[in-house]
Amino acid sequence: MKFRRSGRLVDMTNYMLHHPHALVPLTVFAEKYKSAKSSISEDLTIIKHTFEQHGIGTLLTVPGAAGGVKFIPKVSISEAKEFVEELCEQMAKPERLLPGGYLYLTDILGNPGTVNHIGRLFASVFAERKIDVVMTVATKGIPLAYAVASQLDVPVVIVRKDSKVTEGSTVSINYVSGSSKRIQTMLLAKRSLREGSNVLIIDDFMKAGGTINGMISLLEEFRANVAGIGVLVESEGVEERLVDEYISLLKLTDVDVRERQIHVKEGTYFNFYK
Repeated sequence: MKFRRSGRLVDMTNYMLHHPHALVPLTVFAEKYKSAKSSISEDLTIIKHTFEQHGIGTLLTVPGAAGGVKFIPKVSISEAKEFVEELCEQMAKPERLLPGGYLYLTDILGNPGTVNHIGRLFASVFAERKIDVVMTVATKGIPLAYAVASQLDVPVVIVRKDSKVTEGSTVSINYVSGSSKRIQTMLLAKRSLREGSNVLIIDDFMKAGGTINGMISLLEEFRANVAGIGVLVESEGVEERLVDEYISLLKLTDVDVRERQIHVKEGTYFNFYK
């Protein structure tokens, strides 16, 4: 079937949006639309310009016989600012407070639109780094990890606190919880990671960073590398932070249980924004 140019542009745009970070040879489009590579290149130039103009992302051209085109999702700083401000407002609602000063996050982590947007933000700020795998710890970080991984076109590995028969043999470590100072255990299936993998750690909440520090220690057992750390919410005012380099979207500055007030501001995200 021969496509008109308008049809090609729409179909190619849809394809690129649904295949972020995937290298697509020009021959794929040329054969699909029965068009010359020169025409496909012109179409991709139009899409690239439109993506960049509207802050959607960019198209990266890889030369050579094994080359092609790759869509790199990006979020404009204005869009990111607006979204983070909305998240701050949601987080500051008094009804989010639970007994003991804990915050209810399930509604945010259970909203596909919100989680996907968070995934785009993290994928945007980590876009220039070499990432092979996204890692998180069960259970609340799982939706965020999959949202980020889908935008980076990489798999997800899940660290657990207890073993599952379906995962086969595992590697386990003991780590010290940053907040409670208790010794806990986390484990990961041996088949989950290859030696030398570049791993992006994603988590929903970080206080002192004990859990994330545990995941870093676990990666050392696999001889894997930490490519970056992203957290949805970090807690401010912690005496000893066990993790130094990380990117957070939100920063919880204070929780007044008696007055039922939650104070939230933007995290470190915009310090790393390019």
